[in-house]
Amino acid sequence: MLDYKAGIAFGKLGQDVAGLPGSSEIELVLVLSIVVPVYDEFHTIAAVLAKLSQVLPHVPKQIVVVDDCSKDGTREWLRQNFPHGARTGTRITLKPDGALEFASTGGTAVTVQLILHKANKGKGACLRTAFAAVNGDVVVIQDADLEYDPNDWVAMYDLIAVRKVADVVYGSRFYGRPHRSLLYHHYLGNRLLGALFNICFNQTLTDIETCYKMMTSDVLRCLRLTANDFGIEVEISAQIAKRPELRIYELGISYYGRTYAEGKKINWTDGVKALWYILKYRFTA
Repeated sequence: MLDYKAGIAFGKLGQDVAGLPGSSEIELVLVLSIVVPVYDEFHTIAAVLAKLSQVLPHVPKQIVVVDDCSKDGTREWLRQNFPHGARTGTRITLKPDGALEFASTGGTAVTVQLILHKANKGKGACLRTAFAAVNGDVVVIQDADLEYDPNDWVAMYDLIAVRKVADVVYGSRFYGRPHRSLLYHHYLGNRLLGALFNICFNQTLTDIETCYKMMTSDVLRCLRLTANDFGIEVEISAQIAKRPELRIYELGISYYGRTYAEGKKINWTDGVKALWYILKYRFTA
């Protein structure tokens, strides 16, 4: 029986599995919990879940999917693919009809758990629901579209779980990695929000609104989140920044952004709210 909480012991420097000759120094692979908020992503959710299962193949994974009352067929697709609750395998692939297939042919376990909101509550509410269900050692956020590449987790996970030099790692879209050129006003808004945040919290982060925030489960358990909307991005960062003992890193990631016609949901009103949230959480987070 597969158990994603079991972990796998490997010897350092390419040595064999624990217990075999020559494996004098053993390190436990930390379980990665992936939280996936979903709203109207029928065309991408299957590909995203398959891709998540394939990244960091030696790392056991728990994927928590929270559907925020989708209306485009996403919810029905999820129900069809998870009719009896959580499913576990070692790799997820897509059948010709678009359904998920969980293979169990050896390797580390990937467990996918589905939670359905009864009403649309917002991204923040989805994340808070998912956070309450995670039980891995390291936690990362993954949107249900294809704007972000999970392969970028490799370097992020390395800083936290292998080198053990970071407690939180941000994936920045503004560090020179491949990214789609979209609206300048969105870019300018992100940079202004980042500048205000850094002034208020004495940080040097370049992309506080990034989806890719990876942290230890100990950090997650210390957060007291209340936001239901996109403001949770600022709230998470504010509470992290207010803890000087945390080791925060940032590295460049790829970004394959969408236009509004392609399904992008955040808009200028969320940017205005973010300005308010930065000031609010500076004094209340």
